Amino acid sequence: MADPSATQRDPAGVTGPTPDTAPPPRRPFWLVLLAVFAINFLLVNLIFPGPRRPVQVPYTTFREQVRAGNVEAIATRADMVQGTFAEPLEIELPNGTHVEVGAFSTTLPAFVDPGLEALLLDHGVVINAEPLETPRSPLLTLLLTFGPTLLLIGIFVWLSRRMAAGLNAPGSGLFGLGQSRARRYDQADVKVTFDDVAGIDEAEAELAEIVDFLKNPEKYTRLGGTAPKGVLLVGAPGTGKTLLAKAVAGEAGVPFFSMNASEFVEMVVGVGASRVRDLFEQARKAAPAIIFIDELDAIGRSRGAAVFSGNSEQEQTLNQILTEMDGFSSREGVIVLAATNRPDVLDSALLRSGRFDRRVTVNPPDRNGREKILEVHTRDVPLDPDVSLAGIAGITPGLVGADLRNLVNEAALQAARRGGDTVTHSDFAQALEKMVLGPKRPLALTPQDRERIAYHEAGHALLGLVVPEADPVSRVTITPRGQSLGVTYQRPDDDRYNYPEAYLRARIIGALGGRAAEELVYGDRTTGAENDLEQVTRLATQMVTRWGMNERVGPLSLTPRQDPYLASANQAGGGLAGHSQATAELVDREVRELVDECYRLALQLLREHRAELDRLAATLLERETLDEAEILAATGLG
Repeated sequence: MADPSATQRDPAGVTGPTPDTAPPPRRPFWLVLLAVFAINFLLVNLIFPGPRRPVQVPYTTFREQVRAGNVEAIATRADMVQGTFAEPLEIELPNGTHVEVGAFSTTLPAFVDPGLEALLLDHGVVINAEPLETPRSPLLTLLLTFGPTLLLIGIFVWLSRRMAAGLNAPGSGLFGLGQSRARRYDQADVKVTFDDVAGIDEAEAELAEIVDFLKNPEKYTRLGGTAPKGVLLVGAPGTGKTLLAKAVAGEAGVPFFSMNASEFVEMVVGVGASRVRDLFEQARKAAPAIIFIDELDAIGRSRGAAVFSGNSEQEQTLNQILTEMDGFSSREGVIVLAATNRPDVLDSALLRSGRFDRRVTVNPPDRNGREKILEVHTRDVPLDPDVSLAGIAGITPGLVGADLRNLVNEAALQAARRGGDTVTHSDFAQALEKMVLGPKRPLALTPQDRERIAYHEAGHALLGLVVPEADPVSRVTITPRGQSLGVTYQRPDDDRYNYPEAYLRARIIGALGGRAAEELVYGDRTTGAENDLEQVTRLATQMVTRWGMNERVGPLSLTPRQDPYLASANQAGGGLAGHSQATAELVDREVRELVDECYRLALQLLREHRAELDRLAATLLERETLDEAEILAATGLG
């Protein structure tokens, strides 16, 4: 037989007294306060009922009752008359019910009734200038006068008690504002492991050592080694930084405290620092554990750049993080993971040794990596036998893990819309087209506009075929998509990490193909080449000012390097600040000469292949969208 005095253990493993001896739960103060005011309201309405609301009666009824001597007194205000009948009068309401009326009101007619006053005086009606109201009880007056004041005093006392309790409890603060908002995931909650991470093997290998330390700390501590206190995950958005952090927690099997950096800061001063203290205190109690701070740049920016300098809430929160990371030893088994795509703006104190000791760069996946990511995301997706994940990986250069997940989802939705049982290669092609080219727009274009758009896109596509260094053209359409009236999609055969000058010139020539085709066929220009000219200007400027691809300017870098985790090869750098006017004028001339040279070459190539240009434009007008094989068949260049 069990001992009655024994304690019970709840499902979470926390011991406590038995239900028989457990103290009754305390009711929240606000519930008690609400009940008091509800009872007070009911008592006031029962003991001191308000005056009965007067019933609206017609003016003719009012005069009739005055003549009958049934009106005791009236009060007037503007065109309103209120009064009381000597004997209650039974009248019929608009809804058909009959009621007895003691107090009434009526509206004087717009015309002047000169005999009303004499009629009232002849029948002894008391005429007042103020509304007739029942005298208010002194006790009711006392309640209405001092009730709000007493309520404010009670709320103030309650707030003071809560503030005192918050200050005495570590990390709580006013209303618990100082408590950490971090979400804790235990081993049963974290379902992500390294099996769910693909395509970023280098970063995964860097973090495998962290997992090994959390599982077998004595392996390293016996030789005097210590694990890094902090690991900073750096990479472009969508590359899998947060997924990697969850996988580390899932593999290590330790508590995982996750919090976004923006959740530390509130408008109340000191809350951010208090939440940092509470977060690290919780992690120490649960050690070994992992703290994950996402979007670290939200609070980790270089100090001194904030609006209120050193007194800003963001800087106080950052200072507290620095203090906490200095205050614990790696032997405690607490490791801080953080993720950011803006490492260039982080404070240098965060990146020094002893804080974030290790930085792991999460790069966009290569072709093999994209294939592995697609394999992970298509585990629960029924694929048609014609789907080749390797082929899809080959036509999606530059896409990161989040993009590929979205691609699989869009393909599945496309298959569901057409009522299919499996996802086909065509579904993936349409999903990729929607992601890259944008959704279709229903525009009513004239035949002349459609023909001009067809020649414009045919110019891009044809130059993509005849310029040797250009990327292959995989799709061209004259269906309006996104903000474009037509799109030509070119994809490289493989991932590119280095861009030769010939390749960049080929891109400029291809981008100018639409404008050149319009000028060749119609002899004038339109606004359709706006986006093409923006790309041309960016590429040409970078070739001259950043990559030293000009003989007269020379091998100089005249514009600052962009954040490598946010910029791509076709984004422009900054201006020429700090350089002479002569240098700026030289750069302008060389950029203009480079673009003019590429435009002349584009016109020349289109003249030489005018027959192919006409056939491709005619095929586009007929079919609207062409894939790579159809483009080659239409031009005869296959």
